[in-house]
Amino acid sequence: MGRRPYAMGRRLYIMWAYEKRLQFPVKIKKTCPKTAQLIISQYGGPDGELSASMRYLAQRYTMPVKKVGGLLTDIGTEEINHMEIICAIVYQLTRDLTPEDARTAGFDAYYIDHTKALWPQAAAGVPFTSLEFQSKGDPFADLFEDLAAEQKARTVYDNLLRVIEDPDVRAPLKFLRAREIVHFQRFGEALEMTKNNLDHNNFYYFNAEFDKKFYKPEEHC
Repeated sequence: MGRRPYAMGRRLYIMWAYEKRLQFPVKIKKTCPKTAQLIISQYGGPDGELSASMRYLAQRYTMPVKKVGGLLTDIGTEEINHMEIICAIVYQLTRDLTPEDARTAGFDAYYIDHTKALWPQAAAGVPFTSLEFQSKGDPFADLFEDLAAEQKARTVYDNLLRVIEDPDVRAPLKFLRAREIVHFQRFGEALEMTKNNLDHNNFYYFNAEFDKKFYKPEEHC
């Protein structure tokens, strides 16, 4: 998933190109609705990939440093791909689901509402809500939230890997866990980049996006 330029007359436009390939392959041989019920939390749970993508793609507009806004765009679109990986795992774990399987695995409540369709919720069954993330319009408030979000997501992947033994399921989860660590590092760099472009030391004292007088003019978006 990425941007591809194309020409129309004398103007250059940017369009989105969707590549029909997961960032990491998902090839699960053995179905297990019980495992699916756990993993679905990283689709619609409080620290899941859906909330991550919406958080970063919303926050990017009010980032006063262009490179930081670009980073949020890159990570936000990558999180969409991660959401697809999670959905592929859940689907493959339930692809041959029968009503009896759902009942014996404790997947029956989900089955009643959604059959085998993908629907965002936490492992405990709590539906996804946009209240699980914030877009504050303050670069430091948003970046600190982003750092915490990546650590919380990494913790969820740690917990999943502690209880899931199937190597076909563990492989993509390990990949996603590693990407959360990379994102945390990139957001740390973005935080330092934003602080370095301030014309004031007390970055916690004001909103660096709204109170632009504290920002170096050449770094405004």
